[in-house]
Amino acid sequence: MEYIVVKWLHILSSTFLFGTGIGSAWYMLFANVSRDVRAIAVVAKYVVIADWLFTATTAILQPATGFYMIHLAGYPLHSKWIMWSIALYVLAGACWLPVVWLQMRMRDIAQEAARTNTELTPQYWRYFRIWVTLGVPAFIAFVAIFWLMVAKPM
Repeated sequence: MEYIVVKWLHILSSTFLFGTGIGSAWYMLFANVSRDVRAIAVVAKYVVIADWLFTATTAILQPATGFYMIHLAGYPLHSKWIMWSIALYVLAGACWLPVVWLQMRMRDIAQEAARTNTELTPQYWRYFRIWVTLGVPAFIAFVAIFWLMVAKPM
């Protein structure tokens, strides 16, 4: 029973982690495509909140429940699928940390532009390009982790 509860928490938190990431990226991307400064300011504000509320908490819960399930199931930690999952999770985290910083800067720039009724700065668009560039490998890493968790191929 303990394993089932931990597995349920692991799956539920992965759903929140991935779902928040995809949802935030979707709305942030299309708010930016619209080039509507006020919409961008509002969306950026809530993306930052969602990242701290959902992504940060589930990013901690994922490895905690994952390592506990490894322990409970008796999987060897050096199993290739586990090692690859950990490496990909670290990669996604390494992409996410600067993204959080970028989102906070983008939010601040967008809110100032909305307040002063001005265009977004070139710095904002530079941050946005980096944000997209970091999002792609993080997305691919998470999709690969999901496959590894289900298939346990190695």
